[in-house]
Amino acid sequence: MDKSLQTVLESSIRNIKDYPKEGITFRDISTLLGDPRAFRRSVDELVHPFAGLQIDKVAGIEARGFILGGAVAHQLSSGFVPIRKRGKLPHDTVRIAYSLEYGIDEMEMHRDAIEAGEKVVLIDDLIATGGTAEAAVKLLQQIGADVVAACFVIDLPDLGGRKKIEGLGVPVRTLIEFEGD
Repeated sequence: MDKSLQTVLESSIRNIKDYPKEGITFRDISTLLGDPRAFRRSVDELVHPFAGLQIDKVAGIEARGFILGGAVAHQLSSGFVPIRKRGKLPHDTVRIAYSLEYGIDEMEMHRDAIEAGEKVVLIDDLIATGGTAEAAVKLLQQIGADVVAACFVIDLPDLGGRKKIEGLGVPVRTLIEFEGD
């Protein structure tokens, strides 16, 4: 990775110790989003590999994926598709259940948001264990999307999420890694 990009990202991501529970360091990108230079660099880096390709839609996972995904979709002249927690979308939806460390959750998207065969890039802020991203990829594939890539600002490689997504045949792009928790 470009050292200047790494420096910009490291200095703009807030690290909160022992959140949401003891022993975990939460990587907060709200400070990155509030820093015009860091936000712009992140969006530019997420867009770069897809510039010139015909990406039909960018799908963003609730909630920070909406912010990043909307900006990426704008830059790619693509549509944007929100992937939300169950019960938040007003029209006919498709949904998928997925496991969390404390139980099961469900996410959904509008059934008519993507047509079969459309090229889609999935965006979120961080990939850790990969459960949410894996479910989002499966949901997109379930309705016939061609998931071109899954992109994240942060990767926590020790938690193995990237491997889950790549195991589904989807390339993963991340901008920065944090070892450990």
